[in-house]
This record gives sequence, structure tokens and C-alpha cells, in this order.
Amino acid sequence: MKFPTPLKRGRLVQRYKRFLADVILDDGTAITASCPNTGSMLGLTAPGSTVWLSETASATRKYAHTWHLVEDDLGQGPSLVGIDTGLPNKIVAEAIAAGDVPELAGYATLRREVKYGVASRIDILLEDPVRGRCYVEIKNVHLSRTPGLAEFPDCKTERGVKHLGELSEMVRQGHRAVMVYLVQRNDAERFAFAADLDPAYAKAFVAAKNAGVEALAYSCRLSPSEIAIGRSLPIAS
Repeated sequence: MKFPTPLKRGRLVQRYKRFLADVILDDGTAITASCPNTGSMLGLTAPGSTVWLSETASATRKYAHTWHLVEDDLGQGPSLVGIDTGLPNKIVAEAIAAGDVPELAGYATLRREVKYGVASRIDILLEDPVRGRCYVEIKNVHLSRTPGLAEFPDCKTERGVKHLGELSEMVRQGHRAVMVYLVQRNDAERFAFAADLDPAYAKAFVAAKNAGVEALAYSCRLSPSEIAIGRSLPIAS
């Protein structure tokens, strides 16, 4: 997924009200940007952090800038991290269409945001006359507390637990269901669940896995001009 124009660099002053961030751009301009992430963003909101933002000239936008990337340093040098939770669905859909996710190849059609379950929408529904349906739920991963190890979630997520239950139900109905954990970090080498931050989610994942729900973790290649899916990552049991 390419950004329409290369992102602008700045320095984070503060993130507040979940949806807003004050930033000083490299040219010295002080701006307020929208923050497309409702989670805790644990470890990624330190004042002074280098951040990367897009800018739009749309007259309907209250804030012209949107925060997409931040540099995180776990002692091995700064690494780009994607915090925009609105991008993973597009990134994964593009990767599936391009054949870059072999585990999800071979389906005739791909649809996004299809209603299913109890008042929910599946991120991606793959369908094929022979292979049937495959329900794909995508989660953005940006937490890392140990070099090389990406973790999910970064806070309690009742919604995430609900999604695992609904995917399990799809398997019981005879369909395929897959969780995709998209790790928006350049430094990720493996993936695990942060059971200390949300034991309920970790427990729900084990139940979903036992029910037949599959799980994939993929890294990303991030730059101020593009975010593309990378390689498959091992998932800690």
C-alpha cells in the first residue's frame, strides 16, 4: 500500500483524548494531527518520539494531518512502527490479491466488510465454488517489549474476544476461519500473545484454536512512502 505522497516527519509533543496528537514538524510548524488508533499504544507515545504523518488538502477534514508511523527503539536502533489501525485490512487485501499470502490463495473472490455473526462484519470474506468460504479477521500489531518479539493485544479487548468466538462459530458451521495478525514493525521476528495484558484474550485464542480457527502472523516492510506485507512470522504457542 503506497501513500499518495511521502509522509512528513515531526516530533511528538503529546497524544491525548486517544484521537489527537500534537506534533512539531521538521520545519518548526506546530500542528494537531488525528490519531487513527483507539488502543493504548503502549510504549509508542513518548514525547519527543519521531513520527511520520500524511497531509490532506480536504476542506471537510478538521485536522489536515494524520499520524501513521512512529520510530521505536528497543536498544537496537530506531525502527518504524505503524500505528494506523485503519490500514491493515487494505494491506492484507492487496497482499492476498497479489498472491503474497500463500495460505489464503486460491479463492475466486474477495469481499471486505461483509456482515456475519451477531451484528458484526468480517474484515475479508474469501469465496470459491470448490473451496467454499473463508472468514478472515485482521488485527493490527504494534506492541513490542522485547527486541524482535511482537505482541497482541496491548490492552484488554472485549471486541477481540467476541471476534474469536464468532470465527469459532463459522468453523462449527463448516467454513474456514483465519485470524491474521499483521505486525506493523520493521524489527519483528516472531509473534506472541500478551497474556499478562489481557488474559481473557489469550484464553479465548486457545479456545478458538481448539475449535479449528487458524492463525497467521505476517511482518510488514514500512517506509515513509509505503507499507507492504513482509514475511510469515512464527507464533509462540
